[in-house]
Formats: sequence, C-alpha cells, structure tokens
Amino acid sequence: MMWVDYAIDSIPGGKGFKVKGDWEGEVMGVAKDGSLKDHYLYRPGDIFIVNEHGWLVKTDEVSTLLKKYEESKAQKETA
Repeated sequence: MMWVDYAIDSIPGGKGFKVKGDWEGEVMGVAKDGSLKDHYLYRPGDIFIVNEHGWLVKTDEVSTLLKKYEESKAQKETA
C-alpha cells in the first residue's frame, strides 16, 4: 500500500517522529468520524526496527531487541 500526502513531525535531536494525517489518528486506523478503519500505518505499542535499506520493519521480538541493545551498549563501554 502506498501512503501519500502525509507530513512528518519530528522531535529535535532525532529522538522520535510522528506521521501526521489530515486528522488526529488517521494513520493509526481512526476514521474522520472516530470509528475504526480496517487499515492503518501503525498502532500504539507497535515496535519497528530500521533495516540497512531504511525500511521500518515491524517486529514482535521485543526481548531479542532489548538483549541486542544491551549487548551493543556493553561492547561500546568496554571499547
């Protein structure tokens, strides 16, 4: 699916960003009238990992992600 005509609002320092639609919640599956749509870009609680090609890939492997992060952090501290 190709999503078009959206703005990206970012937090300074690269700490986060938000895709903004024409109304609050549009990209998270909320219709203009407040009902739920059957398609969405992301939802609260979704976790994405950026791959080497710049794609944000949804994952449900949170424990694996945290373990890799902690290992990477420990390696940087010992270097």
